Amino acid sequence: MSKMTAKELVEKAVDIAKNSKTLYVMGCFGAPLTGANVSRYCTNHSYNKAADRTAMIKAAANQSPPVFGFDCVCLIKGILWGWNGDASKTYGGASYASNGVPDIGADTMITKCIGVSTTGWANMAIGEAVWMSGHIGIYIGDGLAVECTPKWDNKVQITAVGNIGSKAGYNTRTWTKHGKLPYVDYTGASTGGSTGGTTQPTTPSGSAQTASVGDTVTFTGTKHYVSSNATNGATCKPGKAKVTAVAKNAKHPYHLIKVTGGGSTVYGWVDAADIQVDGAITVGAKVKVNKGAKTYTGGSLASFVYNNTYTVMQIDGSRVVIGQNGTVTAAVNINDLTLA
Repeated sequence: MSKMTAKELVEKAVDIAKNSKTLYVMGCFGAPLTGANVSRYCTNHSYNKAADRTAMIKAAANQSPPVFGFDCVCLIKGILWGWNGDASKTYGGASYASNGVPDIGADTMITKCIGVSTTGWANMAIGEAVWMSGHIGIYIGDGLAVECTPKWDNKVQITAVGNIGSKAGYNTRTWTKHGKLPYVDYTGASTGGSTGGTTQPTTPSGSAQTASVGDTVTFTGTKHYVSSNATNGATCKPGKAKVTAVAKNAKHPYHLIKVTGGGSTVYGWVDAADIQVDGAITVGAKVKVNKGAKTYTGGSLASFVYNNTYTVMQIDGSRVVIGQNGTVTAAVNINDLTLA
């Protein structure tokens, strides 16, 4: 099997950070925190057995869409093992220790990397691993990395690489080493600069989920903030809420107030990934393809495509990837889809 490209690795990591609900769970490589997985990950590691961590895992079981568990190195392994966000699969679609990628820890993984260095941070290739003792992440360009950590937002998140410099709206971590993962193809990978769209960590890549002031939305998160770029948030309950302000490109861009009878206790700024616009096409939604629609690049679709129902797997602007049972069918324009 061919290696995953650096571009594919980065795109998947950014997509998880932006569009998936995640929680830091030690030893978890993308399992949905539902059913038997809840008890599994409450007891699989001493870290998770701590009362506060167990409570978080159990609380995640009641959320919709489902929350997926990762830790730092398991985020990388999960992606390389084929994680695709399939909540019906025990490990979210990942196949343990597959694709030539062994089950190793963060400190071992950096020793396997190629061209490991403590300098040259601004010239890193997109998709390189960034490492410090006991912790690892993925460089995504523009001085940013994706990492899963209990620090700050307690999930998969985008942070600034302090070795390059801080960036407004991002928490900053200074790493020790970086290097190319041996399981990834870096052919043609750019260095240092932009990935072509990696920006704010909580802005959804799909414009279909953009909310406006006055909209009633479903708040799916459990945390709100006193300001749009605050670091520490307070716990609140999910449910129906109204958008009262929007801070474009902020870390927590939507200000919500609970709707009476909606079940939520939110009153503050929240992450874009934690809201669902009523009636919008979002990741995980069931859709049908409009008759006569083409692929996103103008290609033809098989006639049976128009008769089936698909799951939205990824949204990037107007480009929507749809599929069934975790297998991609096609990429189409969002305007050519109708909610099923």
